[in-house]
Amino acid sequence: MISEAQLADIAGWLNAHGAGEGCLPELRQRHPDMHFTWCMDDDVGCESVAREEAGFNLYLVDGSNHCLAFTTDADAATGVVIAELAND
Repeated sequence: MISEAQLADIAGWLNAHGAGEGCLPELRQRHPDMHFTWCMDDDVGCESVAREEAGFNLYLVDGSNHCLAFTTDADAATGVVIAELAND
């Protein structure tokens, strides 16, 4: 389960420190029970954004069936995809 408070904490940290690939070690340390992945938002073929921010989107993933899959169910979520938005 990933709560709205946890997503807010993740988003706040990313807004303060940046959403690049280098953010992963710190987020994994801050939230050791979560899986984190970073990519560019245009690489995500999913409409179910959990949280939209100015420079990135957060998507929830569920890893309970041995394969990661996007989910909209925060109770089933085991991780977060940080999808950085391109600066056009």
